[in-house]
Amino acid sequence: MIAASVTDYRELSRRKVPHFLFEYIDGGSYGEVTLRRNTSDLAQIALRQRILRDVSRIDLSTQLFGQMLSMPLALAPIGLAGLNARRGECQAVRAAESAGVPFTLSTVSACSMEEVAAAASRPIWFQLYMLRDRGFMREMIQRAKAVDCPVMMFTVDLPLPGSRYRDVRSGLSGADNLKGAMRRTWQVLKRPRWAWDVGVMGRPLSLGNVAGVMGADAPISDFLAWLGSNFDPSVTWQTLDFIRSEWDRPLVIKGILDPDDAREAVKLGADGIVVSNHGGRQLDGALSVARALPPIADAVRGDMTVLADGGVRSGLDVVRMLALGANGVLIGRPWVYALGGRGEAGVRHVLHLIEAEMRVAMALTGTTSIDQIDRTVLARGGDS
Repeated sequence: MIAASVTDYRELSRRKVPHFLFEYIDGGSYGEVTLRRNTSDLAQIALRQRILRDVSRIDLSTQLFGQMLSMPLALAPIGLAGLNARRGECQAVRAAESAGVPFTLSTVSACSMEEVAAAASRPIWFQLYMLRDRGFMREMIQRAKAVDCPVMMFTVDLPLPGSRYRDVRSGLSGADNLKGAMRRTWQVLKRPRWAWDVGVMGRPLSLGNVAGVMGADAPISDFLAWLGSNFDPSVTWQTLDFIRSEWDRPLVIKGILDPDDAREAVKLGADGIVVSNHGGRQLDGALSVARALPPIADAVRGDMTVLADGGVRSGLDVVRMLALGANGVLIGRPWVYALGGRGEAGVRHVLHLIEAEMRVAMALTGTTSIDQIDRTVLARGGDS
């Protein structure tokens, strides 16, 4: 199969990785209403086509958190992403680096931050959850400093995990560990190439950053159960002062959907926020990112950097998010689909596609630099 778009890579990944792993990446919570809204609402944003303008020189470069990027894009943190290919996060970080954009490593990555940092020549960004175990969090922060991580992203929209029914049906989560393990084993046997390349040659199959507290041989289901039991529902904005005191570099709060919460992030002293509904994996029925973004961007304009994450499937979508008020965009599922489909080469290809699509979208809207993309690029009613 020739993958010419993110949609193609989704199908390629579905064919290549075990069913439980594809469902974990692809699925959302409950009825997946918000998951669908993220893409459908964004696709409905109309852009204003302009003609007879000199668009012979288009510059996609921009600066985020003091870093010069080739385009206003970063790879979002995705748990278990590295299991989609052999030492997958290391492959993905090399692809991101070749494209001139940052890679953000998840707390629950297959490869540890030290391994991924060693695979890159530029520092990686790191994402951390707000957990009950403050000692573990301090350790993660110190490890991130040790690998010279320039940006820390704190995910705050998980006081409790949303119910993801696909994971129950696939055997990844649920009460019956034995039955789930048997179901996952059968799914792995149906993907012999993945079983050899990742399951055998890609060992150790553990979540590198938390292996120290869980043990390297613990099954994936145990890792997820440990993480779920360690989310802290008592966290408040005052609690986050702990983070600000421990981390003296750019701090980004991920999981903002309301303007009032964005203003609280400004008071905290955060350097940026990510407007995100966790990819439709938490509160089903919540606003899509495309609908939530404009009033949030208006509320904190000039006070902090605003990133958007949710529903982006093309370079055209990146331009839409920028026009709605984002300074930069995160992509999650697209790079993981590509990783599962073709490894590092797939991620490189998806980033190339996004860049090319952005150039076309900018040319046809009469813009030649990122700072020219604002709401004047939207067609009348295009941000409604």
